[in-house]
Amino acid sequence: MSIEQRLGVNIDHVATLRNARGGAYPDPLRAALMAEAAGADGITAHLREDRRHIRDADIDALMGALSTPLNFEMAATKEMQAIALRHKPHAVCLVPEKREERTTEGGLDVAADLYRLSDFIAPLAEAGCRVSLFVAADERQLQASAQAGAAVVELHTGAYCDFHAAGNHPAAEEELLRIARSARFAAELGLEVHAGHGLSYETVSPIAALPEVAELNIGHFLVGESVFLGLGPAIAEMRRLMQNARR
Repeated sequence: MSIEQRLGVNIDHVATLRNARGGAYPDPLRAALMAEAAGADGITAHLREDRRHIRDADIDALMGALSTPLNFEMAATKEMQAIALRHKPHAVCLVPEKREERTTEGGLDVAADLYRLSDFIAPLAEAGCRVSLFVAADERQLQASAQAGAAVVELHTGAYCDFHAAGNHPAAEEELLRIARSARFAAELGLEVHAGHGLSYETVSPIAALPEVAELNIGHFLVGESVFLGLGPAIAEMRRLMQNARR
């Protein structure tokens, strides 16, 4: 199976830059519209409970202005569920969230929280949102994700990228094989497979080459690279690498 692959651009860290000075610049919505113009297939934004980067007003603005789908990342809390049900974005991606973390660490433990997550997902799915669960490359978690009623799983590529950055290539290869096996297994369960976290120009090609992976979600690296290249060219280069890997 080989499917056309989409690129979702995460704009969270444009909001991080804005919030560092407490003003209105740079505007995450402007970045989102530039990403669309550069060929992004969708925009991802994570409204954290602590509002450390994306704010409620950003979600309002994105929902009103985007022509591509919004992937709304959030913790599985009642507050976030209510916001998602009010906006009804194209996609909702449930992620683990801890106050002290710098970024999302690891995947959801769906297997340990199966019944609560099943109840949490149901009204979102009924509202027309495609619900995704951000999980590690682990068959037990994938099976639980299917049982919980998710339409999509996003495989956490952070460990693979960390091993690669540390020069631990045997461990990176082992993690890549685990991701490949998990992508096949998830597809066999009827789940759409996405992947993301920590991907860069150096690490994206082996993940993009996996035939079951329908979408990559990439943010921090693209925002960082845009300092040097501009956001449009940074996205264009990522798309080129993804397309070459698919061939």
